[in-house]
Amino acid sequence: MSQPTEKTILSRLYGKGRGWAFSQTDLADLGSRSALDVALHRLWTQGAIRRVLRGIYDYPRYSLLLGEPLSPDIDRVAQALARKLGWRILPNGPSALNLMGLSTQVPAQYLYLSDGPDRSYRVGATELVFKRTALKEAGFNLPESRTIVQGLKSIGQDAISAEVIAKIRDWLPPALRPKVLADTRTATGWVYEAIRHICREGDQPADALARTTDRTKRIRGHENDGPDCQPEGQPTPGTIPRDRSA
Repeated sequence: MSQPTEKTILSRLYGKGRGWAFSQTDLADLGSRSALDVALHRLWTQGAIRRVLRGIYDYPRYSLLLGEPLSPDIDRVAQALARKLGWRILPNGPSALNLMGLSTQVPAQYLYLSDGPDRSYRVGATELVFKRTALKEAGFNLPESRTIVQGLKSIGQDAISAEVIAKIRDWLPPALRPKVLADTRTATGWVYEAIRHICREGDQPADALARTTDRTKRIRGHENDGPDCQPEGQPTPGTIPRDRSA
């Protein structure tokens, strides 16, 4: 085993950060298959990486409070499997809500829709399930984009609140917000408007959404008052327009 292969793998792990899940597919540019096999085995026996599934590892997160590794990040494991197997995947609605912290339930199963075959895996106490289906929202480049879109559609337009916007904003790293905003331009109208609030810089999402709600109420309250009301069929500026086709 060449020592440089080990070092280059560690360098990539440091760059990705703790919690990253991966397979040899993600390291193919760092060495030959045999060199990677030996290097990964060495790093695993040293405790630098953890084997989550056959052929899938992670760079484990640690709890300073508990003094032990945390459970694998289930979404990162799913994404690593998808990259390895060449699948397109996206979480179903309830799984997306849980990933973003919008559900307080601890699921025994995470379900991902996939263009690959039906498969299931056991990751610790959690079942990771892939179900083959026609993917309508898998055209986004970022997994975060797919998760947000699925979560918003699961909640529904009428239930999007300032609290929901704020929680998703807290979940989405600041560096990814402009990327997600650009990535989701083709999303359904009201979904993209919600994402604009999530990714808005400067304004607090709750304040922005509150102003949107107030404007909407004023318009609706005077919808029959004459020329000052918004023309029928035209969205109020700054609101999340109602998309009847969604």
